[in-house]
Amino acid sequence: MNRTRPQGNRRFALLGATVLMAGSCVLASAAVADDGAGPLGVTVVASGAAAAARVGALFDADDAGKLAGAHFCTASVVQSEGRNLIVTAAHCLGGDDGSGVVFVPGYRDGKAPYGVWKVQKNFLPDGWSKEQSEDSDLAFATLAPNAAHKNIQDVVGANLFATGTTTGASPVTVTGYPDTSDRSITCTNRPSVHSGTQQRIDCPSFSAGTSGSPWVNGHHEVVGVLGGHEQGGDTDDVSYSVVLGKEAAELYRDAGG
Repeated sequence: MNRTRPQGNRRFALLGATVLMAGSCVLASAAVADDGAGPLGVTVVASGAAAAARVGALFDADDAGKLAGAHFCTASVVQSEGRNLIVTAAHCLGGDDGSGVVFVPGYRDGKAPYGVWKVQKNFLPDGWSKEQSEDSDLAFATLAPNAAHKNIQDVVGANLFATGTTTGASPVTVTGYPDTSDRSITCTNRPSVHSGTQQRIDCPSFSAGTSGSPWVNGHHEVVGVLGGHEQGGDTDDVSYSVVLGKEAAELYRDAGG
C-alpha cells in the first residue's frame, strides 16, 4: 500500500531483522558493486562511508528544526554543471515549485552531518506531470547553496547519472531511508528486466520512505531510481525503477546535468 506525500511514497511495513545485521556484513554488502565480492540480496544498515553521504533523506521544510522520524523519501546527488542537483522519484515531489522540501545528505539518528539543503526547483517529466505514468516516475531537483555559499556537490561529491545502460549488466547497490528508521539501509544485487520500461531488484526490507533510492553500479553511476511500477512495488522485498532512457536523458539535460 502506498502512502502519499505529496503524490505518493511507498509501502508500509516494519523493517525486518536483516537490517540489524553486524557492521562487517554492511561493508561486505556495500562492496559488491565495486569489486564483485560479498553477498547479494542482503539488506543491512548502511555504513558511514563517504559514498553514503551522497544519499540523503527528504523532509518537509517545516520539519527541518526537528528531523528525527520526519523523513518521507530518499534522494541522491548526481553530477551537474551547477553542482547542485539531486535525483529522486517523481512521486516524492509535487509540482515544479520545490518550496517546502529540504534534503539532508548522510542523515543519521536525527542529525544532519552535512547540513540541511533547501530545494529550489523540481524537474518532472511530462509523462508524470500530465498522466502520472509509472514509466516516468523520475525527478530531479536543484538545491540552494548552503550558508557558506557552497554547492552540495562540493561538499559531499556526486555520482554520475547514466542512461542507456543494460539492465543486469553488473550488480548495483541500492541505499535508502525507510520512514520507520533514522538510519539508511543498503543492499546489493543484480537487477533484472521487468518490462521494456521497468527494471526490478530483489532486496528485502525496502519499505515506505525508500522511494527515490539510487541504484549505483561499480562505476559510481546511478542506473536506476527506486520508484516506477506501483511507485516502487507493493512488497518490501522487490523494488522497481524506470529504465533510464531517452526521457530520463532529456530531463537530466533540462535540469542542468
